[in-house]
Amino acid sequence: MTLGMNERWSTSEKQVARRAFDAARGREYKQLLSQTRQMADAMQEPSDLWRLHDFLTETRREIDEKYDYRYSVLIVVFARLIHEGWLSLEELEGLSEEKLAEVEQILELARQ
Repeated sequence: MTLGMNERWSTSEKQVARRAFDAARGREYKQLLSQTRQMADAMQEPSDLWRLHDFLTETRREIDEKYDYRYSVLIVVFARLIHEGWLSLEELEGLSEEKLAEVEQILELARQ
């Protein structure tokens, strides 16, 4: 398994990948906005403000690390997003059978 490192991405695959990537990131941001609003609404003490700040700082680091759009790692990114529930395999339809098989192999490893 090469994990997409040496694979070429066709123009149509790049379009599918960008749409799927942006959709997953949009879902996660939407959920983060909702969670942030809930936390802000529940604030009672000044320390709650810093707790929200710390949460957002850590979440930003995690999101920035997770959403890596380099083609050399995109197969792994997609498998992670599917595993975490931000993306579905169906949204990757249009990628080569080899790329989809790699995503499925990674998902299988993640399930074990």
